[in-house]
Amino acid sequence: MKSDFGTTAKGESVALYTLKNRNGMEIAVSDYGAILVKVMVPDRDGNLIDVVLGYDDVKGYEKGTLYFGATVGRVANRIGGGAFELNGETYTLTQNDNRNTLHGGTDYYDKRMWKVEEADDRHVSLALHSPDGDQGFPGAVDIKVVYTLTDDNEVKIQYHAVPEADTLLNLTNHSYFNLSGHGSGNILEQEVMICGDAYARADAESIPSGELVYVEGTPMDFRSRKPIGREIEAAYEALELGQGYDHNWALNGSGYRQAAAMWSEQTGIEMKVYTDLPGMQFYTGNFIVSESGKEGAVYGKRQAACFESQYFPDAVHKEQFEGPVVRAGESYDTVTVYQFSWK
Repeated sequence: MKSDFGTTAKGESVALYTLKNRNGMEIAVSDYGAILVKVMVPDRDGNLIDVVLGYDDVKGYEKGTLYFGATVGRVANRIGGGAFELNGETYTLTQNDNRNTLHGGTDYYDKRMWKVEEADDRHVSLALHSPDGDQGFPGAVDIKVVYTLTDDNEVKIQYHAVPEADTLLNLTNHSYFNLSGHGSGNILEQEVMICGDAYARADAESIPSGELVYVEGTPMDFRSRKPIGREIEAAYEALELGQGYDHNWALNGSGYRQAAAMWSEQTGIEMKVYTDLPGMQFYTGNFIVSESGKEGAVYGKRQAACFESQYFPDAVHKEQFEGPVVRAGESYDTVTVYQFSWK
């Protein structure tokens, strides 16, 4: 179903595409920013709960700076020093996070109109042309993002791109999840499991050192499900630097597999995360400050968590990390799934 989602400051008409499955789930995606605006999931009593933070219309997303539901590219997370070298040439990017580049710089993919190529009750396919030099990156690339809502209660996000020249690609979705409902308060009692034996040590600017630290015996150990808030205030360097969890986990295994899970005792809603990428940034909304959101909600610190599948931050500068370099004519294809259940 297609509906009106407002008009941008440039006068562009924005549409919202609502998908439904046979189990009562609904999601909504905007052609502004290829943004995941709503994820409606039945709770254990059959009440529909919106489990992602967001805004009521496009004007909120235009003004917003927290990447609610955003499709992020060309390179998600951080590139240290706001520059990189590829094929002997140095490319300078926008420094928008201290001296580093975060989520592509300031000309964000989630602040652009995407073209809807296909849409029905189960999927919507959106396309964006990124020209050579866009955000400072080499090579033109046509990007496609497909959202599908399956009858297995999966929100499946597929990414496809083929660059015309060697470039970097590291696309992700930046949805903020609160499985008790987007306006229900903090998530500290909600439980998380992460399928990662190690995380990437990072400095005060969240730039990895290149070292992987094993989680065993640390507050970063989510190999068994535990409340987010149990150790979030622990006297541990990573948590002190990140002001909570805001780190990249090295996911166990390879190929398409489970990356994480989240559960709310209040609603009985569980979410499992799957991806084929090597890493996942787990972020607990540490920097949300009094943000006016959907349905009159005001979001605050630690009221949602992000599970951002990706290549490791600053991988272009770390030979030991699998890199986000995609060669000319090569196909970049990756998938992330958020699967829900309720009981």
